[in-house]
Amino acid sequence: MLLASLSGHPHEAGLDEAGRGCLAGPVFAAAVILPPDFAPRYLNDSKQLSAKRREELRPEICEAAIAWAVAEASPAEIASINIAQASYLAMHRAVAALPVRAAHLLVDGNRFRPLPGFEHTCVIGGDAIYRSIAAASILAKTFRDEHMRTLAAEYPQYGWDRNAGYPTQAHRDAIRAHGPCEHHRLGFRLL
Repeated sequence: MLLASLSGHPHEAGLDEAGRGCLAGPVFAAAVILPPDFAPRYLNDSKQLSAKRREELRPEICEAAIAWAVAEASPAEIASINIAQASYLAMHRAVAALPVRAAHLLVDGNRFRPLPGFEHTCVIGGDAIYRSIAAASILAKTFRDEHMRTLAAEYPQYGWDRNAGYPTQAHRDAIRAHGPCEHHRLGFRLL
């Protein structure tokens, strides 16, 4: 059973990102403040869930959350400031977009660029420990996957509807055959 909170504050926000290791597309981040009694049966780290289960949980999270927001940093921003800083930027944007001010930030991982005016705690593997981080991981992943499916309609040759921009062999083969496009992260080793 995942934990409801670290700080005990009712407006603690869980933060997580999706798409950090991709070759294409933005990095997405989500911030989620959950009510303390929100504990759906399958809530867990998004990587431990099937795509179908993530899609089932997404509307539950959005409806039950006290507040939630999803934000992104573009491939151009990733190229300009690096993927780690772009991940923090997306997280900062998600926190800024919350309709309720977060009292504490619970961040998945071991590093975070402090956001002025907010206390934070980094938790390695936090998406498998705290409900709010698990919820953030699901929202970041599902919104990013949806974005990549939209891009796939315009760029079907890369298979983003199947690989979401991750470095699969099929994706690398498509880059080799067609070259990269403006949605690829040109600072990354594409081949």
